[in-house]
Amino acid sequence: MSTVPTSKAQVRVHIRWMIRRDMPEVLAIEHAGFDFPWCEEEFLRVLRQRNCIGMVAELGERVVGFMIYELHKNKLNVLDFAVHPEFRRQGIGQQMVEKLVGKLSSHRRTRIVLHVRETNLAAQIFFRGRTFKAVEVLREHYQDTGEDAFLMNYLFDESVPEEMVPVNRIAQQLGN
Repeated sequence: MSTVPTSKAQVRVHIRWMIRRDMPEVLAIEHAGFDFPWCEEEFLRVLRQRNCIGMVAELGERVVGFMIYELHKNKLNVLDFAVHPEFRRQGIGQQMVEKLVGKLSSHRRTRIVLHVRETNLAAQIFFRGRTFKAVEVLREHYQDTGEDAFLMNYLFDESVPEEMVPVNRIAQQLGN
């Protein structure tokens, strides 16, 4: 008789604005989660921009995830998004995505876009499971490795006319 591994229990987190004193925990998550992490100067440079927002997911007194995104006229652009490796697969990333989706509307910002490294299969699967679609391959997007990126897109309203949505080369070849 074999046992089926059980998934970790789902936890509820508090999602709030990122503040300066969160930076050590955010940096620790960034370094634990990425082979090519941002440094503190990069975080501060991005967060000083008027249209950039940082959010953290807090469990008790501990920051266990974060996201940084830009506000644009008709979209949200996710620049960085991570959950601490010890807290993955517990619904924290899902709650952060739900927070972003809650900021969309049919009248103003109608989509969320983000880039995912071609080698980051876990992120591709995670976002695809939240109805993000890869719509374009960005060749040699990452300067640190020359790696390609997938541009992923989440639409607030799936009934948006197709010509308004970028289409990837494979979909074009298949007539989709």
